[in-house]
Amino acid sequence: MRIISVNKLREYWEIHPDTRIPLSEWYIKVGKAKWKSFSDMRKDFGSVDFVGGQRYVFNIKGNAHRLVVAVKFTPQLVYIRFVGTHNEYDRIDIKTI
Repeated sequence: MRIISVNKLREYWEIHPDTRIPLSEWYIKVGKAKWKSFSDMRKDFGSVDFVGGQRYVFNIKGNAHRLVVAVKFTPQLVYIRFVGTHNEYDRIDIKTI
């Protein structure tokens, strides 16, 4: 998968250094993936959730942080839409990101 907007991850882990390793591991694993469907994602990340509109939520660092991405399976693209704390995630409108 090709990941778009990786700078969002870097900016986030500079503010939240405890997320650097989990986000780096997520990035490496997704970069090697060849997902064709949500079930393929679930094989790599058992806790990923589909939230509509081609968007998926990953729990980072024991669910203290959330990562929302849009996935286009056919062109093998992952767009980072949001990375934040669990509390920040609860305050966003998922349809607008």
